[in-house]
Amino acid sequence: MTAQAAGVAAEPDLIVRREGAVGIIRLNRPKTINAMTFEMSVGIDKALDQFEVDPAIALVLLEGAGERGLCAGGDIRGLYESSRAGGDLGKRFWRQEYIMNARIAHFPKPYVAFMDGLVMGGGVGLSAHGSHRVVTEKTKLAMPEVGLGFFPDVGGTFLLSRSPGEIGTYFGLTGQTMNGPDAIYAKFADAVVPSGKLAALRETLVNLRVGARAAEVKAAIDGFATGETEGPVAAQLATIDRWFAHDRMEDIVADLERDGSDLAQSTLKALNEKSPRGMVVALKLLRLARPSSSLEQCLVREYRAALEVFRSDDFREGVRAAVIDKDRNPRWSPARIEDVTPEMVAPYLAEIGADELVFDTTQ
Repeated sequence: MTAQAAGVAAEPDLIVRREGAVGIIRLNRPKTINAMTFEMSVGIDKALDQFEVDPAIALVLLEGAGERGLCAGGDIRGLYESSRAGGDLGKRFWRQEYIMNARIAHFPKPYVAFMDGLVMGGGVGLSAHGSHRVVTEKTKLAMPEVGLGFFPDVGGTFLLSRSPGEIGTYFGLTGQTMNGPDAIYAKFADAVVPSGKLAALRETLVNLRVGARAAEVKAAIDGFATGETEGPVAAQLATIDRWFAHDRMEDIVADLERDGSDLAQSTLKALNEKSPRGMVVALKLLRLARPSSSLEQCLVREYRAALEVFRSDDFREGVRAAVIDKDRNPRWSPARIEDVTPEMVAPYLAEIGADELVFDTTQ
């Protein structure tokens, strides 16, 4: 018997409430690993409005319902359907999401994210811009967008471009998964806390005093943390730097092809599964992000590119192969990296006039 049939109201997709001194934001779509809808994004913004001005709220806690993860990303199926129909969900969804990502990064109160289990795409945008980012031994963090004919967005180009060496380029182009310590090394997280201790940490945070400051929040988290700061990828830094230091995809692939190691071959295999156009655009955006002075600059650039992605056959084909038909056999256009021309890439980087993403600098 369903909850509705039993006369019990179904829980909303987003749960917002206060517990002690903590403003709770719980993503509540466990069957989809809490994939975020446009309505959920709007709801998070409203929650932040409320928590920011409430003197009884000392900090915000972001968490995901269920055992599988914090958030598997955005509602890709909904975006796919809108793209096919010539709709405007991409424009509305990404504008709302990206402005929210910047808001999280500048939120004036401690913003704690429990990044347990799967954290992908839009889930990274909700968590990795926070001030206190907690991962566990179950964390699997990834920016796999190039496999959908897309690129790492939600401020992903900003975050990845600030990882050590070329680690961010590696993760952004291959879509490979970070574990908890990898995420700390790549500057996507701050502390590893065993998943079995999250409930106790949560209780400690809820019981902090109303006027608790960031240092007290950090001390509470550190009291449960393992102290790990480097995962397996750190040991590969020199090798990854050598392969991914190039500014052209062709040169990265050529270096990998010349290397006979198992890691090189597995990396090459991962790249060969991705959209050639998506990888070329992603690499360009990652390089442009390095000298950028702010997250907002990168988000404006990402928004321009995202609107072009929304119109592209590669995006629809990538989602079809991964999510709709699930045949894992996308037919990219063009099919080869060397056939991606500057003329194809230029629209992803062009200013878009009246549709530009604008941030409220008065906050």
